[in-house]
Amino acid sequence: MTETDDPRFLNPQPRIHPSAHLKGVKLGKYAEVGERVILRDVTMGDFSYIERHSEGIYADIGRFCSIAPNVRINALEHPMERVTTHKISYRPNEFFKFQGIDADFRARRQGKRVSIGHDVWIGHGAVIMPAITIGHGAVIGANAVVTKDVAPYMIVAGNPARPIRPRFCQEIAISLIKLAWWDWPHTVLFDAIADIQSLGIEDFLAKWER
Repeated sequence: MTETDDPRFLNPQPRIHPSAHLKGVKLGKYAEVGERVILRDVTMGDFSYIERHSEGIYADIGRFCSIAPNVRINALEHPMERVTTHKISYRPNEFFKFQGIDADFRARRQGKRVSIGHDVWIGHGAVIMPAITIGHGAVIGANAVVTKDVAPYMIVAGNPARPIRPRFCQEIAISLIKLAWWDWPHTVLFDAIADIQSLGIEDFLAKWER
C-alpha cells in the first residue's frame, strides 16, 4: 500500500496558494506555500510550510520547518563596492534594450545560499541574511535580523539576532539530532504523534531512541 492509498494520510502533494510565485522550487510531501509567497531557487522538505507574504531565494529548507508571515530568507544584497548600489549596475536590462544581467553578480548571490535545518521555527517578519546556516531545532524570534549562523536548538532574537537561550540542554539536543525523527517513515511518525503530544522530552527520548 502506498502512502496515497493509506486511509490514515491526507494527500501528500504540496499545497500551493494560487497567488504564490515559484520558480526553480522543489517541495517535499505535505509542504505548504501560503498567499503571495515568492520563492526562487529554493528547496523545502516534507511538512515544512511558509506563510503569507514571505520571500526566499537561493535557500535549502529542511523538513518540519515553520516559517511565519513576512519572513525574508536570503535578503538581497547590493554591490556596495561599486559606484552605485542601484540595480542598474546588475540588472540594466530593466532599463535599456539589448543589455543582459550581470552574470558575475548573480553567481555571487547564488554562491551565498542559506541553509535551514529541520524543525526550525522562524518568527513573523524575521530576515535571514545571505550565506547563513541555521541548525536543526533552532527558533528565530519575530523581526529578528539573522547576520550570523545559528546553532542547533538555539533561540535567537533581536537586530542583529543574538542567542537568548537553548531550547534544551546540550545532552538532549545531541540526542534529538541523533534520533533524527524528521527522517522517520511517515507511518512511524503517525504512530509517534500521541507521544509527541503527551510525553515530556526525556520520556519521549527514552521511549523512541533506538
